[in-house]
Amino acid sequence: MNKIYPSAAAALQGVVADGQLMAVGGFGLCGIPEALIDALRDSGVKNLTVISNNAGVDGFGLGKLLDTRQIKKMISSYVGENKEFERQYLAGELELEFTPQGTLAEKLRAGGAGIPAFFTKTGVGTLVAEGKELREFDGETYVMERSLVPAVSLVKAHRADRSGNLQFRYTARNFNPAVAMAGKVCIVEVEEIVETGDIHPDQIHLPGIYVHRIVHNASPEKRIEKRTITEKAGG
Repeated sequence: MNKIYPSAAAALQGVVADGQLMAVGGFGLCGIPEALIDALRDSGVKNLTVISNNAGVDGFGLGKLLDTRQIKKMISSYVGENKEFERQYLAGELELEFTPQGTLAEKLRAGGAGIPAFFTKTGVGTLVAEGKELREFDGETYVMERSLVPAVSLVKAHRADRSGNLQFRYTARNFNPAVAMAGKVCIVEVEEIVETGDIHPDQIHLPGIYVHRIVHNASPEKRIEKRTITEKAGG
């Protein structure tokens, strides 16, 4: 089975559609599938519900889809770096489901593992728990959270072999593995493609069984969200 597609647009073709629940990997601007986001914008699909830790920044990452109004709802844990996100939300133009970061990660991981729901103490006694089932375990109250199983997952990895086995690089191994596991269809953008067997089995971070389509993007922009510089002593 050939999982490699000639372009990001080709990889999305026949998969993405209006009104979908979609998950996108990354944390801040680290490990975001830049080419796939651009192709998603160019596809014109709309009314998307997007699961992602955050929504990029103004004009970059998922921020591009906010600019084109293709996202109707975000399921996120942090949105503080995007002024357009703030503006749309406060104006009632964008729905938002705030989710604690660890709970969001577990919702995706559990969805990929076939676990429909789980109980956590996080959010008990807050707005997060409103309308959800509460249950007591060993004298402590827990809230039930439903797992997330998006129709499509867009993921960034550093390297893939032709079977879809993935390696992530440093902190780009953030939400990406859980996002990849959760999606009914997983499309991965990688910087390097090698032959099957070239990645040592012990160095595979995510097995290819979760990956359906692969796109090669050898030179992503990798924009730095906040650049900080430490001056040398005596400099």
